[in-house]
Amino acid sequence: MEDSVVQLRIFDLNCWAIRYLSKLRRERVALIGDVLNQEGFDLALLQEVWSEKDYLMLQKKLCIHYPSSHYFKSGVIGSGLCIFSKHQILDTFLYQYSVNGYPYMFQHGDWFGGKSVGLIVLKIQGIIFNVYVTHLHAEYCREKDTYLPHRVVQAWELGQFIQHTSKGADVVLLGGDLNMHPEDVGIRLLKGWTGLQDSFIAAEKIKGCEDGCTLVPANCYISKKELQCYPQGIRIDYILYKGSSQYDIRCNIHETTTGTAPGKDFPYSDHEAVKVTLSAVRSNKSENNLPVEPGLVDVLNEARLEVQVGLHSAKRQQYSCGRMAVLSLLLLIIQGAMAMSSMFGGTLQQPFPKFSFSLLSLLSVSILLISAVLYLFHIIEVKVLRGTEEQMRVGLQTLQEKFNSRERESSVIIVPSQL
Repeated sequence: MEDSVVQLRIFDLNCWAIRYLSKLRRERVALIGDVLNQEGFDLALLQEVWSEKDYLMLQKKLCIHYPSSHYFKSGVIGSGLCIFSKHQILDTFLYQYSVNGYPYMFQHGDWFGGKSVGLIVLKIQGIIFNVYVTHLHAEYCREKDTYLPHRVVQAWELGQFIQHTSKGADVVLLGGDLNMHPEDVGIRLLKGWTGLQDSFIAAEKIKGCEDGCTLVPANCYISKKELQCYPQGIRIDYILYKGSSQYDIRCNIHETTTGTAPGKDFPYSDHEAVKVTLSAVRSNKSENNLPVEPGLVDVLNEARLEVQVGLHSAKRQQYSCGRMAVLSLLLLIIQGAMAMSSMFGGTLQQPFPKFSFSLLSLLSVSILLISAVLYLFHIIEVKVLRGTEEQMRVGLQTLQEKFNSRERESSVIIVPSQL
């Protein structure tokens, strides 16, 4: 008797629900809840649900169709990640990325969100599913991407996290806003290292936006200037998956939303939602070892080079902050000496009025504290980047050994015995 097919419908969306900043936030969040109830997905993977009140509202609205849910908390304002499931969640875990932009870049705010990857474990008809949801650091300028090394490190840590936590899973699913184009080094590294498949590339049927784009110029919340080099839009939201030696998995349908929400003149979010239908069936494979691809060595070398670029930049910033802290300290020492001399009747007179002198001292103390804090921050950044570069070096050695071993095995020639 043929094994039954387990079908799973997944909804993924960056909700753009930032309190006080996102337009029509409450109305859009309510509409997202409506569409989830109407279409009856098995899983809803949401990002940028920054307000826990919005999550609680969705939880109340979806409790009948999605009785199990989890909100992942991290950072100052929260990760914004949450999952709603039709099936019972058996376990959860959150991993916060080691590097995540800079705290002094207030206008971007990624550091305050504590970008992370959340994991839930499900068991559906005897199949163990490891489901991951994540949101990587945004790309604010493609031509001069200051955050590229951080995003590559996050992609590496995401791949490592999936590798080390999914060994007991039959099926692995990853959804989220990866903030990378399909050809970017971080995506190629993530897919090559974990063996995950892209639902858009593997889908038997595709609906919605051309090329599966999730940021499109037609969206009223998108700045046309940001996409002037991409008239069709870009694809930065993904659903990736892989099976195991026990189960094969395929993508039946990949669909993206288009246009406005039904009956409204605005869309659900500034991103288009991704809807995917997957099928899992028992496999007869004896093992699930990933082939050693020679191209993965090149991808890992490329990623390692980007991390090294980031490491050099972090060292320069660390040196600049340290120098500024030393100069501020020297200025404070000079000011202290002048104040002591004036207090005890020395011949040295203050060159500034007392108010100006006090203001200069306050400024020096402020610069010293800020510089010292940033110096410590960049020390941590340097250590993380250096550690990641070392991990990649070890990974390259392992890949080279596997590839060389495979080449030696394939070059063995069996000579028939002479009669």
